[in-house]
Amino acid sequence: MHDAPSRLALVSALLPIALRAGEAIMDVYNTPFAVETKGDNSPVTEADQNGEAVILEGLKALTPDVAIVAEESVAEGTIPTVGDDPFWLVDPLDGTKEFIKRNGEFTVNIGLIVNRIPVLGIVHCPALGTTYLGADPGTAWMIEADGTEHPISCRLPPEEGITVLGSRSHGTGDAMDNFLADYTVKERIAAGSSLKFCRLAEGVADLYPRLGPTREWDTAAAHAVLLAAGGRVTTLDGAPLTYAKRADFLNPHFIARGLSPGATQVA
Repeated sequence: MHDAPSRLALVSALLPIALRAGEAIMDVYNTPFAVETKGDNSPVTEADQNGEAVILEGLKALTPDVAIVAEESVAEGTIPTVGDDPFWLVDPLDGTKEFIKRNGEFTVNIGLIVNRIPVLGIVHCPALGTTYLGADPGTAWMIEADGTEHPISCRLPPEEGITVLGSRSHGTGDAMDNFLADYTVKERIAAGSSLKFCRLAEGVADLYPRLGPTREWDTAAAHAVLLAAGGRVTTLDGAPLTYAKRADFLNPHFIARGLSPGATQVA
């Protein structure tokens, strides 16, 4: 971790911001909250909006000159122009459908993009009490619900077969079955939100094919954590997944992976 002190200091500075956003979200989670529908037919709650307000305030104080692309602000028409310069991607409540179901599998996502690559990120799970953080390769770590911290890293695929992650709310059906036909699959697990990336990063799963739509704020923070843990995210043609691709921030289909056979685990 000593190789990137400035980025590590920055990702550590994100922690209290993410925790405060999580508290604002849980304040709503513990009430009979209302659910509204945005223009793209996706659900939104007061928790999304309150969490984003906390994050925007924190980021503007921390890095006043860095642009912020945040999901709810974009939905309301606040869309900064971004490219190769650094910018934040924020999803204050990734997994709103899981939030509504009250299953705990939703996250606060804050990621920093530089030269269209996610270079650091934090994924906080307010209902579970866990947090995943990462900056440069070899710097991924996890904070458990009891406050203990430990490094995490991707694992090599087990010889007996891989564990594959899929979305809990966005089934892919035949497309997923066809994609996995050439793999030896031991287990398939459904999980909500960006936790799927984090499961890869902590070495408990091996592959997450996303064969459905996502936005850049859905993936940036957890993508950074996965890169820091030794994993990678590519488009279906094998190119690295990059950011600031389109004005609507839409991602192509992608594959998130842990370590490939023959790779070396990060320290």
